Amino acid sequence: MTRRLVILTEIIAPYRIPVFNSLAARGDVHLHVIFLSENDPSLRQWHVYKDEIKFSYEVLPSWRRRIGKYNALLNSGVGAALSRALPDAVLCGGYSYLASWQAAFWAKRHGVPLLLWSESTALDIRRKHHLVEWFKRKFRKRCQAFVAAGKTSRDYLLALGASSSSIFIAPDAVDIRFFAASAEKARHQEREIRARNQLPSRYYLYAGRLVKEKGVFELLDAYAKLEASVRSRISLVFVGDGPVRRELMRRAAEVEQGVVRFCGWVHREQIPEIYAFADAFVFPTHSDPWGLVVNEAMACSLPIVASQVAGCVPDLLQDGWNGFAVQPREVEGLVRSMKILFDDPELARQMGSRSFQRIQDYTPERCAAGIVQALAFVSGEPA
Repeated sequence: MTRRLVILTEIIAPYRIPVFNSLAARGDVHLHVIFLSENDPSLRQWHVYKDEIKFSYEVLPSWRRRIGKYNALLNSGVGAALSRALPDAVLCGGYSYLASWQAAFWAKRHGVPLLLWSESTALDIRRKHHLVEWFKRKFRKRCQAFVAAGKTSRDYLLALGASSSSIFIAPDAVDIRFFAASAEKARHQEREIRARNQLPSRYYLYAGRLVKEKGVFELLDAYAKLEASVRSRISLVFVGDGPVRRELMRRAAEVEQGVVRFCGWVHREQIPEIYAFADAFVFPTHSDPWGLVVNEAMACSLPIVASQVAGCVPDLLQDGWNGFAVQPREVEGLVRSMKILFDDPELARQMGSRSFQRIQDYTPERCAAGIVQALAFVSGEPA
């Protein structure tokens, strides 16, 4: 039986396209995706890969403003788009936009099951806002089923009152075949790739937005606390951009007997080249629903050092097996982990191989399968 599913989500994110393509390729789903906007250039400089889209979609008219830390996005035509699509179920990728609530009201009026795709976790710093929590609980009560990104988001949905039978895991995923193949290709062109990207001979790598909440200052402090003899033989590379880049660069200039390299924003086609030669990937975030850069790094066979509050850690990182889990904001934990990986390259290589092994289960196809299970649940049909 083919079920008509509408997914309402914010932007045409490159990591979602493979998941939606996998959904559309299935014979049991007729997929239509409604995007609230093509992109959000105020946060990320993602390229919109429209040529890779193999599913039905539309982009709603929108008005967007960045107000301090908050992202205001208003849309018109939500109800009309849903009515045209005639869905058997609506899956909302979040609750924070007005369009999500418009979709919830539309679904109730038309007797269509509403599902929530949730990446939120109990460790999210936004949980400190009682009004946000109130809105989450209100939206949760309108939903008949839930799609969770992983273990931590599932546990959070349970804490919000969702029943375990209505929660289905659709793990956050990237196109691991693309990242693995691109990294392997780069390794066969090492001299050219290193020269083009001005890569040091050895380096720890961070990729993501350069904002305080990602722990980038703690990472720089950890690098600075390594012994001078270590820093002289291994560098620190930042990939990404953001509001603290200038301050980060100023502090990096004060680090002696070490090299800190800033690559700026790097698009998807180039970043596997930088993953390919890193000694380790470090993700010291203070709070993160998941952390897809960890998926990318693991697909490129890197050991991982990540803070325990990253949503992906319980699913992807086994402490001491394929990397190290550290406390957020704890510089000494970063120093210890980075030093171990520097001192024992063979251990780092083994951990990188285990990362590659672990990430094989976190594919766009598996994510799509989890969504289909949730759809089958609200349809009263077998998946």
